[in-house]
Amino acid sequence: MQRRIWAMTAVVTSKTNPRVKQLRAAFEGRRKLAEGQIAMEGPHLMAEALRSGMELKAIFVREDARELLSQLDLAEENAVVLSREVFASAVATESSQGIAALAYPPEARMPKRSDGLFLVLERLQDPGNLGTLVRSAEAFGAAAVLCLPGTADVWNQKALRASAGSAFRIPVIAVEIERLFALQNAGMRFIAAVAREGGTPEAIDLRGGCAVMIGNEGAGLSVELLALSDERATIPCPGAVESLNAAVAGSLLLYAASVQRRQT
Repeated sequence: MQRRIWAMTAVVTSKTNPRVKQLRAAFEGRRKLAEGQIAMEGPHLMAEALRSGMELKAIFVREDARELLSQLDLAEENAVVLSREVFASAVATESSQGIAALAYPPEARMPKRSDGLFLVLERLQDPGNLGTLVRSAEAFGAAAVLCLPGTADVWNQKALRASAGSAFRIPVIAVEIERLFALQNAGMRFIAAVAREGGTPEAIDLRGGCAVMIGNEGAGLSVELLALSDERATIPCPGAVESLNAAVAGSLLLYAASVQRRQT
């Protein structure tokens, strides 16, 4: 078995190194200190970013995990090698995989066509739910995810991991409620997900320009968004539960929309 000979890249051992401080700021969501960049950790997310056409502006690898660079076809001379202690001080997880990167987030643009499937999130606070819904939105062919004020940041590390890379590809756009009014005036229909007393997904037309709206995990959709909705949808639950998790309910509605749209 041939042993891999690594280049003797200097190992950074200072937690106050400027590049380390920038990486730490990005993981903590302090975007200004990170010069607008986002952080990602682990070979899977980095591979998804590269597959999505993103440029990794800086690569950081733990001194004992350099083999991960070859897995991603990255050269060690282009990476910042950190000691175990310094790497652990900068990244977000306790059991890190040993590699991280900085990149500028993709520019999220509103699709020009409004006849697609959209997902609207209002005050969804759990980053895991957000990331799961972003992943489902891409899986089931949504054109964009529209996030109203109070919704978690899609670049939060938990949200980014839950999206499994989908956040790099599907537009996730922060909007005000006035933008929804404009879309409705342009012909888009809004379907509100509610825990009870709504129609079943099969009974609601989810084709054409329509948006599935998911609200806060505890309080649901606001009065304003319920008033905006053209129809209300409820996932039937024969089991003894009061309601579904927001990410599960949203994913099921997106799937139902996908099924209807494939049949046209």
